[in-house]
Amino acid sequence: MKRMLGLAVLLSAGLLVADDQEKLPDPVSPDFNTPRPIPAVDSVFLKDLTWMEVRDTMRAGTKNVIVATGGIEQNGPYLIADKHNVVLRGTTEAIARKLGNTLVAPIIPFVPEGDINPPTVHMNYPSTISVSEETYERLVTDICESLRSHGFEHIILIGDSGDNQVGLKAVAERLNTQNDPDRGHVHYIAEYYNFPDVAKYLEDHGVNQTPEGLHDDFGMTAMMMAVDPQSVRMDQRMAAGKFHINGVNLAPAQNTIEWGKRLIEFRADVAVEAIKKSMATQKK
Repeated sequence: MKRMLGLAVLLSAGLLVADDQEKLPDPVSPDFNTPRPIPAVDSVFLKDLTWMEVRDTMRAGTKNVIVATGGIEQNGPYLIADKHNVVLRGTTEAIARKLGNTLVAPIIPFVPEGDINPPTVHMNYPSTISVSEETYERLVTDICESLRSHGFEHIILIGDSGDNQVGLKAVAERLNTQNDPDRGHVHYIAEYYNFPDVAKYLEDHGVNQTPEGLHDDFGMTAMMMAVDPQSVRMDQRMAAGKFHINGVNLAPAQNTIEWGKRLIEFRADVAVEAIKKSMATQKK
């Protein structure tokens, strides 16, 4: 009798364990409507958010997402290969916050940088990573389609390098010709790639450069310093007496950082104006 009672207790405990296991959420397919257990963080970068935070910000009205492409390339002796992606960390956040209801997808670092074999353009130099135009456009397309599937209504394409532009325009035109009203519209914002305007802005404000033949200039260096001073090898250049570019002294560093912030704001304002115009045109 005692053995039967003990067996019954064990069986009962086993059933309770089984019941508890059945109540556990599926880690791969959790209930979409599960409440968020902790407060959300204040970030516009999708990669820094949890899926619940993205879900809730979309429910609160966020329907725009920026897809930005940068590059991994040689940039002279002082700037890291991640140059364009560093700048985009600053400009995309500024654009998203100025536009409102906007997130930033992970910045795409891999873009066409020249032929791979035999190497051409930037691919002649170590640190560069290139992809074919076909690979680039397929990657951008799949990212846009992923975001459209999640319900984003406006996918905003910007590129920080010249070789990025043709592919972004082609992807936007191709996806928008699908004429599916339930899929988000893709906006290619050519106005963001405005380095001649940046150079003129600097000249108008008294910054005159004498080119040194480097893949570098004061505006790019300043924007990078506003995001990460070490991305321009600030400490090493100071120690070597090389803390200048194109005849412009980068010291004191805080002054150059302030220039970088102004340029980021300038580029963000131009982009936001173009985005709003594109959205208004698309609604007509």
